[in-house]
Amino acid sequence: MKKSKIFGIFAVLCAGAPIGAHAAYPVYSGQPTMINNGPQVLLPTTTGAVVATNSVAAARPTRVTGALPRVGSSATNAGRRYYQPSDFDRLADSGLYIGLSAGYSVSIMGEFSADYSGEPGAYMVPGAFSSGGLANDTVIPLQLSLGAAINSDLRIDFSYSRYADISYPQSVQTADGSGGFVTATATGGAITSNIAMLNFYYNIDSYTGYLAGGSLRPYIGAGVGVALNTTADYTVYDGTFYSEADPSDPGVSEGDPTGVDNINAYHNGGTNEQLAFAVEGGVSTELGDGMKLDLFVRYMHMGKTKSSGSIVLTQDEWFADGAGGEGAYQTVAHYVDWTESAPISTVDIGARLRLQF
Repeated sequence: MKKSKIFGIFAVLCAGAPIGAHAAYPVYSGQPTMINNGPQVLLPTTTGAVVATNSVAAARPTRVTGALPRVGSSATNAGRRYYQPSDFDRLADSGLYIGLSAGYSVSIMGEFSADYSGEPGAYMVPGAFSSGGLANDTVIPLQLSLGAAINSDLRIDFSYSRYADISYPQSVQTADGSGGFVTATATGGAITSNIAMLNFYYNIDSYTGYLAGGSLRPYIGAGVGVALNTTADYTVYDGTFYSEADPSDPGVSEGDPTGVDNINAYHNGGTNEQLAFAVEGGVSTELGDGMKLDLFVRYMHMGKTKSSGSIVLTQDEWFADGAGGEGAYQTVAHYVDWTESAPISTVDIGARLRLQF
């Protein structure tokens, strides 16, 4: 009896379970409907209502075509070429860097002149009275720099540059005392310039776009600083015979000077400080691992180089012997504060490696 009652209660509970389940989770049928351009599925709720929801998270965003957004400092510049952000970032300057450059001076400009050219008897001290252009020897300027990028367009650095073995001219035009000039030969006089400079560089791709398919970024730069210019000692030789009197002239007495020749002037070099400036233009490219390469053309003005003003002069002086002839004696003279100077400027081409940190 007890077993039959228990079995009856169990049967009633089992029969009621589907009813309760049906009330909480109604059965639905049919295909998913499309709402808002997305496949929909009808889902039951605990209250028995049926709601629709998208079967995907969201529809794809609308594709927009047209001009890409402007980048760089000139957002309104027409005709600008655009590249992927990865290209732009790859060539952008950032952080601290050190640089080392080497170049070749394709042109060396400057002429020596004698500051004593107006002094009495100056023609007997050979120097560059008319012209004495600097020799265009092979000059390899070197530069070491330390700097930082201020932003993507502007960077600033301090540099030390050295120009060595710029040559004093091998021949100069020296006055002959009669309003003309003669050629004198020169030896020595190598010129060295050490320059400390503050430089500013500005990337101009905002105006020009990248070059070479986006691999080159053009820039311009300028710098100002101090140059320490040194001229080594040099000698100027003039073998011209300068006649002062005819020894056979009846008015010429014994011991009167009749001429000078074999004039050899030893000029002491000198060192002086000058204001220097530079203008540069070029392109940058990326080499990887934080290395960048600048290819540049630079105009460098180093101010003047100047001798010390000390000249030791040896020459053969001729004197009448009173019998219509003459004899020679070698003499030595020392001149002070008779300087020679020349402005120096160069046009260089070169390459600079920069390591960014």
